Amino acid sequence: MANALFASGPSGVSGLSALSSGAPGVQAPVNLAPAGSPLASPAGLGPSVPGTPIPQGLAPGANLIPASPTPVLSLANRIPALQPHAVAGNGVPDTLFSQAPAYEPRFGSAVLGVPEASAAVAPVANQSAQPSPGGASPFSGGASPFYFLNEQYGHPAPGAASAVPRAPSAPSEPSSPSLGSGVSPSAAGVPVTTPSTEPKYYFVDSVVLPSGYVTPAKAAPNGNVPQVGSGQRPPFDVHAVRRDFPILQERVNGKQLVWFDNAATTHKPKSVIDRIAHFYEHENSNIHRAAHELAARATDAYEGARQRVKNFINAPDVNEVIFVRGTTEAINLVAKSWGGQHIGPGDEIIVSNLEHHANIVPWQQLAAAKGAKLRVIPVDDSGQVLLDEYQKLLNDRTKIVSVTQVSNALGTVTPVKEIVAMAHRAGAKALVDGAQSISHMRVDVQDIGADFFVFSGHKVFGPTGIGVVWGKREVLEDMPPWQGGGNMIADVTFEKTVFQPIPNKFEAGTGNIADAVGLGAAIDYVNKVGIENIARYEHELLVYGMQALGAIPGVRLIGTAADKASVMSFVLKGYTTEEVGKALNDEGIAVRTGHHCAQPILRRFGVETTVRPSLAFYNTFDEIDRLVAVVRKLSSARAH
Repeated sequence: MANALFASGPSGVSGLSALSSGAPGVQAPVNLAPAGSPLASPAGLGPSVPGTPIPQGLAPGANLIPASPTPVLSLANRIPALQPHAVAGNGVPDTLFSQAPAYEPRFGSAVLGVPEASAAVAPVANQSAQPSPGGASPFSGGASPFYFLNEQYGHPAPGAASAVPRAPSAPSEPSSPSLGSGVSPSAAGVPVTTPSTEPKYYFVDSVVLPSGYVTPAKAAPNGNVPQVGSGQRPPFDVHAVRRDFPILQERVNGKQLVWFDNAATTHKPKSVIDRIAHFYEHENSNIHRAAHELAARATDAYEGARQRVKNFINAPDVNEVIFVRGTTEAINLVAKSWGGQHIGPGDEIIVSNLEHHANIVPWQQLAAAKGAKLRVIPVDDSGQVLLDEYQKLLNDRTKIVSVTQVSNALGTVTPVKEIVAMAHRAGAKALVDGAQSISHMRVDVQDIGADFFVFSGHKVFGPTGIGVVWGKREVLEDMPPWQGGGNMIADVTFEKTVFQPIPNKFEAGTGNIADAVGLGAAIDYVNKVGIENIARYEHELLVYGMQALGAIPGVRLIGTAADKASVMSFVLKGYTTEEVGKALNDEGIAVRTGHHCAQPILRRFGVETTVRPSLAFYNTFDEIDRLVAVVRKLSSARAH
């Protein structure tokens, strides 16, 4: 299930009550090891492993070594165990060292990008030569089962000399190659495709771009585009990732840019920028229409991107993937085409209180035109949908349920699999808005079970102006086209028109070919990093940021559900959200202020606007510290 990473578990703690109170951070010593564990210490005084020092800046009493794997990533069972700003400004880099592992004291010792089970056996930075409690190297058994890490990735080999942690200037130090750098693919264990001497037509040979990105190779006989490269993936290194995003080097008001507006749009890695430029320089043509070489190249690139989307969301059939301009157009397509055909007077459409305006307005328009009703799933005080109340809304008049997987205003991760199953039991169709989930967690449309899944390319490090509707074949084939024109027709006379089969039936006119190709490159990039690596690292950022913001006097967090992703909405007493946003911008920190095109859910919490920092996997803990420092300064300037 796509949101299983964020499911709550038996943590023995209760939600975010400590945060929503606005009280200072947790004062009790932190000890993540369960009582009775050999790693638990009496009176919570830290690890009992002999000879294991506390890293610089870690609050006394913090347990360095979790006792067992902790796959549960809900905020409810992580935030209360954290201490805000335990090491603010201590100089510990926010990365996995390329020579030695590093503990991140700010959230209780987990290695960045590594599950806590792996952290449990990792040596403390600057102590990598120290024997493990059992006397054997913790890595003597070979490759770690966690996130593609082994001895050559982030950990010293047995007997290796102790590595020295980097200074605070580490971000500019080339600790490991950029994921999109010009390092020879063969040197990294990725084979370079040898140009073919066979005749080239709609599928062409791969090209290695200056960034190291390899364009799509000729399709395999079964129609699947072969995966480029194989073998071990590199570890997650946030500074290597950051080097792949040129815009992160920008300066705003003389300060290094901090991009915390990722829920609005994400930045593009160099491989995506290069791929789009390569298309216009070498492949530009309309598609599906001409028997010449550039049409062949353009068609190959466009359809190769469709195949990449199919694989990325685990769709069963590539022809179920339809390119549109974005999530807004995707929902409008479903409302106008499927809804126009299947919704009638007295029918009911269900959405949740969390929805973006794009998942409200098209259904309102449809209901008004057809004489149908729009019904709304309420949320609790944390911002999570109430399934019991949702069940009461379902009846034999319900025709479609359309819900977001992640709220753009609150970050709430909704239980979409359960919502979809309940809709189907009532005989209704279901649409899932994945605009805010697609870049933060694994999406499997077959596991979710919805009839439609929609998302935008620019939310997943791709270009603007390109998005996706995925729908079940039988549902799409039953829908009429919503636009007419070229590319979607098989035959036209003045008496009638015969339409193309899916997906062409829904792609009238010249599509956004170059940006579809760019979306395919963005998916390749995300796959290279690993979506599970991204999800885990971002979750640790979110836990840290929510805890730090919630400890500032006068801050009220808006949206404190146990299952959250990316978004940290808040208001600050004594200030308008615009004033906070301007103060942050003065320091080079980009956040969104306003209603975020989600006015109903903000009004549910008694506010019209919020400050909305939102995270991506190229953000760092130091950037969160910069944000918190500004908000704390504003808070201290006015008594609360």
